[in-house]
Amino acid sequence: MSGDAAEGSDERSDSLRETYRAQLRAGIGGWSGTFVTALPTAVFVVVNAVASLRSAIYAALGTGILLAGYRLVRRQSAQQAIAGLIGVAVAAAIAARTGQARGYFLVGIWTSFAYAVPFAVSVLVRRPLIGLLWEFLDPTPGISRWYRCRPLLAAYTVATLFGTAVFLARGIVQLVLYGHNATGWLAVAKIAMGYPLYLAAVAGGYWVVRRARHRVSRPEPPAADPPAQPSAHDALPDRGLGLG
Repeated sequence: MSGDAAEGSDERSDSLRETYRAQLRAGIGGWSGTFVTALPTAVFVVVNAVASLRSAIYAALGTGILLAGYRLVRRQSAQQAIAGLIGVAVAAAIAARTGQARGYFLVGIWTSFAYAVPFAVSVLVRRPLIGLLWEFLDPTPGISRWYRCRPLLAAYTVATLFGTAVFLARGIVQLVLYGHNATGWLAVAKIAMGYPLYLAAVAGGYWVVRRARHRVSRPEPPAADPPAQPSAHDALPDRGLGLG
């Protein structure tokens, strides 16, 4: 019976792991999704360099609309397509409002810092955000309060710090480039520190958490039988009766 239960647990774990991978692939759209996300930014920078800010804004918006249609035709998430188009529209509106090309990147900078705050706060209060999400979706077997289990708390803290570091690095690097009005390098940083850095943080956090969960879920080896105690008869030497 215990073997069947363990096999069922492994199957559920494999199913959930595949679900996570599928959700991750759907969220980023693979390498094509990375290219699609980066394209409006690249178009904006190139057109701004060879033409004007207004032309760059129109070009970025047009690219965003085309890409939203492309995602819908490929039957990707409509929410993803609309969110991508809204992001381009907001960035273009800020650039138009400020009258500067670097304004296009302000929303991304603000968003990076906004995401970093809950990640950092959750670590400070010893309820790391990755742990809350992971344990809600896939509770660790045999652990009722994961935040009181030191290996799990440490692993979830490290994984959450990976996310915090990613968002802070994005925000700080792009803010410095924004201050120097380095529009071209802003585009490079936005693309290079986007999904590639995100995937590295996800992979590192996943590895740390899975090791910790495997360690605390592994059954203890059976205790060895205590050595047999010698009986009183065995303990006494056989001296015989002394008759001869």
